[in-house]
Formats: sequence, structure tokens, C-alpha cells
Amino acid sequence: MISRTWRDFDKLPEGGFILCPNHVTEIDPLVVGHAIYSSKRYPRYLAKESLFKVPVLGTILRNTGQVPVARTSAGASQSLKAAREVLDANGVIVIYAEGTLTRDPDLWPMRGHTGAARLALQTGAPVIPMAHWGAQELFPRYAKGLKLFPRKRVTVIAGDPVDLDDLRDVPLTRTVLLEATERIMRAIAKDVGVLRGQKAPDVLWDPADHGQAAQGRNFDNGTPPNETKDK
Repeated sequence: MISRTWRDFDKLPEGGFILCPNHVTEIDPLVVGHAIYSSKRYPRYLAKESLFKVPVLGTILRNTGQVPVARTSAGASQSLKAAREVLDANGVIVIYAEGTLTRDPDLWPMRGHTGAARLALQTGAPVIPMAHWGAQELFPRYAKGLKLFPRKRVTVIAGDPVDLDDLRDVPLTRTVLLEATERIMRAIAKDVGVLRGQKAPDVLWDPADHGQAAQGRNFDNGTPPNETKDK
């Protein structure tokens, strides 16, 4: 059904770190989780608090030690504390910095949210970009079923740590968070370009510039745009 290739996993730190993958299809967490687990590390995802209230799924998330993310200030503080504990125990926190599946019609990483940058700058943990390509052929974005044939190949690569050193000892302003986020997303996009054999866009896709909703399936005039195949 699918073949896999994991590359450059020797770049993963031995201690705790924040992993930021690109997000192109709903099965990405399975792909990334399998890749990390195969490297003998146990990934912990930052997941929306609402998911922990879903029957069965919520139980699984709690029992596997995933970290709920709340919108309230008190809840956000608890989420940060839980994530910090994972990192302090040499764990791996996985954050999809885009916040949802990319809105870019060509499936490049889009602009990110500041959560990963904030966690990195508050904890001092390194940020490792991760790029993968091929899962979208097996399960296209927002599809209703798998496309099993022909056989698909998924490649996952670990990138170099994102250089945030000059941002770690300065006040945590919005400007600093946006700069750190941009560096993280550019690093992810560069590595996706390596997998695709293409140069990443100079400007990452911003849903707001294209009248797209930030969340939900129906993000473009009520209907997701047609998927475009990589050339």
C-alpha cells in the first residue's frame, strides 16, 4: 500500500525538543508519529482541548499523554506547564505551526501561528523542522477515503535546528514572535522544497490575503480549492 523513507533523523537532539512538521493531510499525525516512534522517541502532540471531550478519542488522547491546548489564559498557562514538563523530561512535543491543513492550493506550507515560537522562546527548547511528502497521494486533503493504488511512497526528513538564539534573551514582543515563527515556517518550507525538487515560494501563503477562513474544511468560498499535483 505504501513505502516509506525516513532521512536525517540523526539530526534529532537527544534531549527534549519541539518538532514542527508541515501539514498537508489529515493522516499527517500518523505519518509523523510513526516516523518519530521508529526513531525510539515518543511524540506528544499539542491538541485542541475540544478533542479531549470526544468519546473514545478523548480517552485515547489522555491515556497517551497528549497535551490539551485551551483558549483561555488559565488553560493556556496549564498547556504551557504540561508542555514544559514533557520537554524537561527529554520528550518530544509536536506542534503543527500552521494550526490546520495548509490552504495553499499547491500544498506548500503557509504562514504559521506563534504557539511553537512562544513555547520555544519561553522554554529554551530547540525547534526541529520536519518535512514530509507523499501522504497526500494516499489520502488527499479532506478526502473521504484512501487511494491505495498505485503504490505510494512517503518520505520524511528531519531538518536542522531553527536558529532562534538572537531572539531568546529579548522581551517576548509580538514582533519577536512573528520573526521566530517566520524562521520556523521558512525552514519547513525549504525542506519541503528539497523533497519536491522545487524552490519554496518566496512568500508563504496567507489565508487572510485570499479571503479564506482560518479554520474548517470549507475555507474557500464554501469549497476547498481543487488539489493540484506536484510537477
